[in-house]
Amino acid sequence: FPGGLPIDNAAREGSVTIQFPRGLTGPRDQREHRFDFSFSGLKTAVARWVEARQRAGEPLPTNDVAASFQEAVCDVLTTKAVAACQEHGIETLVIGGGVAANSRLRALAEERCAKAGIVVRVPRPKLCTDNGAMVAALGAHLVSAGVEPGRLDWSPRPGEMTCGEIVRHLAGAERFFMTKVIDDRFI
Repeated sequence: FPGGLPIDNAAREGSVTIQFPRGLTGPRDQREHRFDFSFSGLKTAVARWVEARQRAGEPLPTNDVAASFQEAVCDVLTTKAVAACQEHGIETLVIGGGVAANSRLRALAEERCAKAGIVVRVPRPKLCTDNGAMVAALGAHLVSAGVEPGRLDWSPRPGEMTCGEIVRHLAGAERFFMTKVIDDRFI
């Protein structure tokens, strides 16, 4: 971790030769977890597949493992994202965060969205790190709303400030706008 760029690079040199599982895609999951995703089972499947090859003394096709893993992740993400857009009448899909830098995700999202008549927007890869675009968008929103900036001469202390408190401190705002606020303790 982080593994995004090394996986993307290795996958470009490999082929999808291993059918890894697609989590939360079975019939029951479609009823109970239609738009949820989980990759813990996929990561376990990859680890078990690699361990079995190593025990057998077989060569490990690292690039093919990376390509197959990447395909499983991108397949689930794009399938569920397109289905959510279709079900809720959403005409534009925006992909952000570090995963949006993945070349296969970008290509598969473009392909599947085009077939579904959905416009897809993805920032340049340089802007797809640690939800930096989301934080920048929040800052732009606050500035355009006339919120005065707060003081920057403070040091966050892990475990003592929540993400919301940090945002309020930096923005100097009592109320703030975010599409998603994770209120876990700041680490």
